Amino acid sequence: MSPTALPAAGPEHGHVTFLGAGPGDPGLLTLRAVEALAHADVLVAEHEVLDVVRTHARPGVAVVNAEAGPSDPLPGTGAPLPTIVDGTSTTAEVPAVRDAAHLVMEAARGGRRVVRAVTGDPGLDTYAAAEMLACAAAGVPFEVVPGVAAAVGVPAYAGVPLRDAQGADVRFVDARTASDRCWTEVGASDGTVVVSTTLDAVASAAGELVSAGRKPDTPMTVTVAGTTTRQRTWTATLGTIAQTLKQAKVLPSPEGGRPVIVVVGERSAPAQRDQLSWFESKPLFGWKVLVPRTKEQAVSLSDQLRSYGAVPHEVPTIAVEPPRTPQQMERAVKGLVTGRYEWIAFTSVNAVKAVREKFEEYGLDARAFAGIKVAAVGEQTAKALVAFGVKPDLVPSGEQSAAGLLEDWPPYDPVFDPIDRVFLPRADIATETLVAGLIELGWEVDDVTAYRTVRASPPPAETREAIKGGGFDAVLFTSSSTVRNLVGIAGKPHNVTVIACIGPATAKTAEEHGLRVDVMAPEPSALKLAEALADFGLRRRAAAQEAGDPVSRPSERRPGARRRRAT
Repeated sequence: MSPTALPAAGPEHGHVTFLGAGPGDPGLLTLRAVEALAHADVLVAEHEVLDVVRTHARPGVAVVNAEAGPSDPLPGTGAPLPTIVDGTSTTAEVPAVRDAAHLVMEAARGGRRVVRAVTGDPGLDTYAAAEMLACAAAGVPFEVVPGVAAAVGVPAYAGVPLRDAQGADVRFVDARTASDRCWTEVGASDGTVVVSTTLDAVASAAGELVSAGRKPDTPMTVTVAGTTTRQRTWTATLGTIAQTLKQAKVLPSPEGGRPVIVVVGERSAPAQRDQLSWFESKPLFGWKVLVPRTKEQAVSLSDQLRSYGAVPHEVPTIAVEPPRTPQQMERAVKGLVTGRYEWIAFTSVNAVKAVREKFEEYGLDARAFAGIKVAAVGEQTAKALVAFGVKPDLVPSGEQSAAGLLEDWPPYDPVFDPIDRVFLPRADIATETLVAGLIELGWEVDDVTAYRTVRASPPPAETREAIKGGGFDAVLFTSSSTVRNLVGIAGKPHNVTVIACIGPATAKTAEEHGLRVDVMAPEPSALKLAEALADFGLRRRAAAQEAGDPVSRPSERRPGARRRRAT
């Protein structure tokens, strides 16, 4: 067995992995953590940690919210467990540490591979240490997968290096358990101090350091929700931090108990945050962006938005259904196999999906495309074909549209083309541009309805209210139909919301619905649209900084937004 290999399943091989989930950003999970999660039979964690790790767990894993109350025993054990959740959490009384340890050990004794995930690093977690000792005392085998500790990861995301070229000492303090002696020692040193505390206890920690000998003008930073897109950092001194937080209207508030990371020291460069704040200065940092697509369709677009610091929220506006009369599609697929077509052209991911499903129904696979030329419009359509095992022969070299495809499509040549027919599986509402253009080039076209597009069901009431009430900072419209359908199922976006459109036709439809178009993609591509929105955000940020105004999100400008956030 390799050093990182996991024990085999079975009653005699139960095992516990204490896993550090990092300070909040799911991207900070280690490769070893992802491997352990993929092999887990049982995943135990508090709610905020579950949100980080559960996407890497295998299907069928028993997900247990350690903050919930006791429920039925997990199959294969006699242990009373907190409620098992599948996408939702039923929070009750937080069980004692010994209950969580008992749960973990009993699941392991039943032959389960258990992952106990904690925030940050297990070695710095008091509860994890107690549970490890309990496992050791009971003879339950365990291992530890370190994670990025909040005290280290959060300053890095805040743009606050903990050491300089001279190698300043770094001291770590947990204000909740720090003794007078601890404060005296760190106050007497001239090194960097990293304090884990809560928002409403920051001023008290600053006072402890001043009382212990630190100068009131010592620079400091305070970061809340570190490494997430809710991160916010304040720069002040030990003597001014209380006033700074008061002016920011974050105290007093019900959120005062939120954990924060404080960095104090002359040599830790909090004063250089303007140059080093790489995370919070992303062009769309913290922007909540509405993407009117399903999660499957929006993967690349949402990933790109996240790279700009945005928080994408996918809302499907179109539902795909089978054609009312499937016989036309069945005849076309049979004709494809029997050599009726020279070309097949895919204009959407849904078209690829419809043909693939029909292939699977007939027991066919990608080999049925042998001898047939394949065309695809758009990067996502081409990727869907590659995933099917088919490499497109023709993709538009310019504009990714039906018009762009026609520009590169060869005219029919009876000498070189033994067959003059094209199979075009499309939506029922597709335009005639491609069909007309192919006919003009001399081709016969079987224009087949492969799927129907219908208006999706309305999103949850909370999402509808956010759309109409200005809770979203921007919305990306990738077609005229997404404009019509979103307005139809959820209402018109608030006037503070930035409207970004993929092209002139979509922009015209948006304006017809009373929307102000703020951003237009330089070319009809969803990824170029996201890039254009990021450029807009960057210019908006630069203008605010030049005017000396605070950098805020569009949603923070609606009436009452700042007041609601501060309370």
